Amino acid sequence: MSYASKRYIMYIFATIIALTLPFIIIDGNHFFLLNFDQKQLHLFFIKFDMQELYLMPFLLIILFLGIFLTTVMGGRAFCGWTCPQTIFRVVYRDLIETKILRLRRSIKNKQKEPDYSSTVNKIKNILAILIWSILALIASADFTWYFVPPETFFEYLKNPAEHTILFGFVTILTLFLIYDVIWLKENFCVYICPYSRVQSVLYDNETIMAIYDKSRGGAIYNSSKEKIVNKQKELPAGSECTTCESCVTVCPTHIDIRKGLQLECINCLECVDACTTVMGKLNKPTLVNWSSVKEIDDKKGKTQYFRPKTIGYIAILILMLLILIKMGSEKEMMLLNINKETRLYSIDDNGSRVNNSYIFLFQNTDNLDHKYYFKVEHEHIKIKTPTQPFMIKAGHSMKKIVVLYTDEVLGIDERKDITVPIQITAFATDLNETIQVKREAIFVYPKTTHK
Repeated sequence: MSYASKRYIMYIFATIIALTLPFIIIDGNHFFLLNFDQKQLHLFFIKFDMQELYLMPFLLIILFLGIFLTTVMGGRAFCGWTCPQTIFRVVYRDLIETKILRLRRSIKNKQKEPDYSSTVNKIKNILAILIWSILALIASADFTWYFVPPETFFEYLKNPAEHTILFGFVTILTLFLIYDVIWLKENFCVYICPYSRVQSVLYDNETIMAIYDKSRGGAIYNSSKEKIVNKQKELPAGSECTTCESCVTVCPTHIDIRKGLQLECINCLECVDACTTVMGKLNKPTLVNWSSVKEIDDKKGKTQYFRPKTIGYIAILILMLLILIKMGSEKEMMLLNINKETRLYSIDDNGSRVNNSYIFLFQNTDNLDHKYYFKVEHEHIKIKTPTQPFMIKAGHSMKKIVVLYTDEVLGIDERKDITVPIQITAFATDLNETIQVKREAIFVYPKTTHK
C-alpha cells in the first residue's frame, strides 16, 4: 500500500473522530470539553469545575511532549498525517478540485495551478469555493463544539442574535479557513506555522524523514544548495536518478527533496511514492526513502528508534500521564468555599452568646442530586442556622448564610479580639458522608471589653 493510501485512511480516521467525539456523552459528560459557559472541563468523561482546572497545565505538557516525541522520532509526521491544515488542503485540492470538478488534471502534479481562463473553469472554481465554504463552516462548528457542547450550540442556534460572540467567532473562523485553504495554501506551513522552526532544534541523525539517497541517485545539488544537474546525462556514470522530477511535481510545499532537509518538508511522503513508482518500472528500489541520515547518508547501520533522547521523552510523557490520571481520579464530588461576612461577630442581648456569620457556597459536582449538611469540628462552637440538610441538584451550586455560635468563653483578652481556628466538614447526608470535604475557617471571639 502506498503512503498516500495510508495517509488517506489516517485522514478519514482523524476526521471521523473529530466530528463524532463531541456527540459521545457518558453520564452527561464529554470526552473533552472546555466549557466556558458552565466554567467546566470534561476530560475522559469526567467533569471538573473551574476550581479543578489545575489539570490543564498537565494536558498542555502532554500535548507538547507528544508533538516533540513525534518530531524527534518521525520528523514532521504530525504535519503530513494528522494536521488539519494538511487534511483541508488535500480535501480541497485533491478531492474537490481534481477528483470531483476536474480543475486539475492529476493529483501527481501539484506545481501547476488550474487554468481559470475558460468560462467553464471559472464556474467550476466558484463551485469549488462554495463546496469548501460549506465544509469550512462544518469544521468551524466542530472546533467550537469542544468549547460549547453541541446540544447547547444547537439550542443557541435558535436565537443567534442573542449569542453574537459565539456565532461571530464561528463566522470569522470559517472565513479564515476559506482564505487559508483556497488562497494562502501551503504558505501557511512554510511561512506562518512555527512548528517548522521548532523541528530544526529537535531533529538528529536518527530522525525519520523523507530523504534522497545521493550515493545511488547522484548529487543534484552542490553543498551550497545550488542545482548542478538538470538532465540525467549530466550525472556521473552509475547514477540511478532519471531526473524525471516526479518527486518535485508531486510535492505540496513545492520543494525538491533531492536538495536535502528543508523546513518546508511536512513528511507527507508523496515524493517517496512518486519515486517508488518510477524506479519500480525500472525494477529498482526507490531513491527517496522514509529513513534517517544515519542509515542513508552516513551508512552507519539501522536507525535506533529507542535512543536516550526518545526514551527520555517517553519517560516524562508517561510520568505526566500518570500524574494526570492520579489527580483526575481524586476529583471532589462537591466543592465548598467559605467566606466570612464583613461583621466579625454579633452578641445576643443577654451578652452570653457570640455569633459569627459566614457565606457558604456549595457546589454539587456529581452527576446525581444530593442532600448536604455540615458539622463544626470544635466542641464549644455550634450551628445556629441552617438547622436541616438541604438538597442541591447535580451540577448546581447553592449559597447558604451560615451562623455559628458559642455560649462558652473561648478566651480572655482585654486588648484584641480572639480568632479561633475551626474546621468545617461538609458532607452528603444521603450517602452516609462518603462524599465530604474539609475546609479551614476562623471563629472570632470578642475581647472582654465588648462582652
